[in-house]
Order: sequence, then structure tokens, then C-alpha cells
Amino acid sequence: MNEPLTPLDAPSDVLAPIAAYWDAAAPAFDLEPDHGLLDAATRRAWQRRLADWLPGEWLDVLDVGCGTGSLALLLAEAGHRVTGVDLAPAMIDRARRKFAAAGLAGRFLVGDASNPATGADRYDAVLSRHLVWTLPDPSAALRAWTDLLRPGGSLLLVEGRWREADAPVEPYAPGTETLPWAGGVSAPTLTAALRPLVHDLRIHPLESDTALWGGPVHDERYAVLARR
Repeated sequence: MNEPLTPLDAPSDVLAPIAAYWDAAAPAFDLEPDHGLLDAATRRAWQRRLADWLPGEWLDVLDVGCGTGSLALLLAEAGHRVTGVDLAPAMIDRARRKFAAAGLAGRFLVGDASNPATGADRYDAVLSRHLVWTLPDPSAALRAWTDLLRPGGSLLLVEGRWREADAPVEPYAPGTETLPWAGGVSAPTLTAALRPLVHDLRIHPLESDTALWGGPVHDERYAVLARR
């Protein structure tokens, strides 16, 4: 069953509006095809990709910005031990309920995904999907995530740059006016920030894999897989 954990300290005043935004988004979050993975073809597409990117058995995986836990659930179904962190309590609540309904174990923490307060725990893989654009300091988050990896561990970032980023991006919550990667981040920009921290860095373009998104997309989508 899902292991109950005490939530981390409440978000700071800087993060509180961001947490409130994603709390409000939680009820409808899984209606997006690549969020809820409610369509069987979309679900299978993510299962295949995760199996390719994170092969092996019984990996300890940290899902930062886990949202409602859809990717975490796929990893747990594959036999991995999953910890999820998200700033929004409503997202974490839905992730916990998702795991409980599936009868799977998972640990979920409410807290700042850019600097997860997981103590001395280290992981075989750290996963982030469509998170870095929301962060006030994505470069610091990349450093924190690589520090949480065991030697040889994998950092898997599924990211993109949205078409809307070509125009001025409206802040999605109070205090997000100056986000450095608002609207998403291109693969060259992300890899430039990441290369000093990792090795064996590979980029996997994902725009053409329409099953992942529930249909065609017209902006940049990709995954970066690197090792500590």
C-alpha cells in the first residue's frame, strides 16, 4: 500500500502562489492526454519510453514535480521504488490516491521539487517532466538533482519549448514574471546548463512520437538523458 509520510515544511512566501496555482490545476490536470495517461495508446507509449530510458529492475527513482503521479505509477508498475515530490498538496494527494487504488507502494512528499528535502537518500535515477520552466532558478535545481544521484545514476529530463514562448509569456502565477525559462526551454539551452554536471548526455527528440502527447504537437519536445 501507499506509505504515508509527513509532508515537508510548508512552501515559503515566494513559492506559496506557485503552489496555489498548481493546487487549483490539480482537479483537471489528468484530463490532458500526457498527464493522466487515460488513453491506452498514450499510456503504452510512455511505458515503452521509460523502459528504454531507465532499463533494469528495482531502481530507486525520484520523480521531481511528480504532479498526480502518472509517470511514477508506470515506474512502480515496472517494479521500481518511487519517491515523488511536488510543491502542490493537491497534486500529491491525487498521486497517493492513484497508488493506493493500484495497490502499489510509493512515497510522496509535499515540498520544493527544485531542492527536494529527501535527507541522505540517494537515487539511481531522477526524473523531471515539464518542470524546469516553472522554476525560479532552474540551474540550481539541476545541480541539486545531480547531487541526489548515486555514482552512475541517470538524470532524465522530459522538456520542451512551447510555441507561445516566441511571444511575451504571461506569468502563470504571482511572482513568476521573471522566470528564466518561462514558456519552456530549448534543448541547446538546457544541455548547455547541464553539461558541466554530467557525462554521456544524449538528446531524444519526441515531437514526432504523437502517441506520447495524444496527437500531433507543433512545438519542441525532447528528452535529455545523462549520467552522473
